[in-house]
Amino acid sequence: MAHWIACCLVAVTSVLLTFGALVTTYEAAMAVPDWPGTYGHNMFLFPFAEWFYGPWDLFLEHGHRLLGASVGVISLVLAAVAWKTRQTPAVRWLVVAAVFLVVLQGLLGGLRVLLDDKTVAKIHACTGPLFFSVAVATATLTSRRFQTNSFREGEVQRGIALGSWLASGLMFASYMQLVAGAQLRHLDPAIGPGAFRWLVAFHVIGAATVAVLSLAAVAESFGLLPFARDRGFGQRFLSSSILFFVCMQVLLGFAAWVVSWGLPLGLLPDSIANRVPETSTVVVARSSLSSLVVTGHVVLGMMILGASVVLCILSGGLPNAAGSPFVSRQRVIA
Repeated sequence: MAHWIACCLVAVTSVLLTFGALVTTYEAAMAVPDWPGTYGHNMFLFPFAEWFYGPWDLFLEHGHRLLGASVGVISLVLAAVAWKTRQTPAVRWLVVAAVFLVVLQGLLGGLRVLLDDKTVAKIHACTGPLFFSVAVATATLTSRRFQTNSFREGEVQRGIALGSWLASGLMFASYMQLVAGAQLRHLDPAIGPGAFRWLVAFHVIGAATVAVLSLAAVAESFGLLPFARDRGFGQRFLSSSILFFVCMQVLLGFAAWVVSWGLPLGLLPDSIANRVPETSTVVVARSSLSSLVVTGHVVLGMMILGASVVLCILSGGLPNAAGSPFVSRQRVIA
């Protein structure tokens, strides 16, 4: 039962993060100026027609709040079930972390509105992916593959192998990319050109790091690297999927730059750049296509992070790092 609740948590959190990305894309964070209520109403009693058929920015912001509350309730139910069914210590600590993070995330969201502060918005955008990672890890560790001891001891002992380090590095780099992206999406209007270039450079270097690590993870899963061991079909498929997502993410990242700030003329040959009309530095109003591109770039980044968490667990990284008794239980059975 814990596994199905955890999967439900992952699904609802995915929708929540999508709404959050749309709120940032459309700059709808202040569409509801009060918190925790909505225009003087209890958040849960706000008239449905005014929300669902109201302005787009109100629909996004209030929907984001309702989804956040739903995620909070599911997290509490999951924590209660995990402790009642005596899940492994790793799972129990994860659900405790999930409850803590969802409460923190709700408070940060409220402060973002009350203070109208972009610094709080940046922190809010960084803790969201962290909560999503915890939810994905919980859903993975409560799956039948782990609960029925079908994860062989030999696979767990490979946690010290190259694949575990690559998967852990990929997971960390994927999260840092979302952190860097959050800084670019919540830019302070007073930021200087130098600081902006450093942020862009950090994001580009991070993208290259994620691409290299994902390629190395694929090579390791197929046994093509020194000291690598041929993995099962699941890990090969997962690592290959991550590499495909990363390639798509690079293309979406370039497209997101174009729709946000125009063509990077400095990267084009002079013969081509001279023929391209100048574009404004800031896009005043987004089209539906540009909003889809920018939001899709964020959502795909979340998918890469979630898949990296699963890959890290399958390669033996997170269970060992969390001190899970899963390893010792396997050894006793063996």
